[in-house]
Amino acid sequence: MELREASEVIGDYTGNARKALEYGLIMKRLVDQAKAPGFSVESWAPLAELIAVDEFERVGNFKEVMTWTECVNFLTVWAASANWEYSFKRITERPGVVFLELEERSRVGEQVSAVNSLSVYEFNDAGKIRHLDIYLQWPLPNPEMLASYEGIRISE
Repeated sequence: MELREASEVIGDYTGNARKALEYGLIMKRLVDQAKAPGFSVESWAPLAELIAVDEFERVGNFKEVMTWTECVNFLTVWAASANWEYSFKRITERPGVVFLELEERSRVGEQVSAVNSLSVYEFNDAGKIRHLDIYLQWPLPNPEMLASYEGIRISE
């Protein structure tokens, strides 16, 4: 699958699919700006324009659940120390929902990762994002780490 920049493909989309792509472009811009003095929770206002802030729920890659307020508090701390970029893979839109597939690359401190992601955006009747689910495919950890999980039941 050919990876492309979201800025190259956004013009091909309208409606909620375009809003999901805009979400990523705004997120990238704000993560880059987060290293500057004065960046704060209020700096996420451009992203909030796409969000149904009073009903928003984000379920992250560790099944953690956040409201919009919790999400921007988390993002503010994360973005200050993260370098993040992504490439577009594919997008699928159905009534009220968009599935966006990306390759995401990040560095936080010494930790570097490249993952495949699927983000599921659910929209309310006003066209605002009301729910966001994040799914990630990570590379296998080293075999020694996997061996330490032998016989351990992972809860659902």
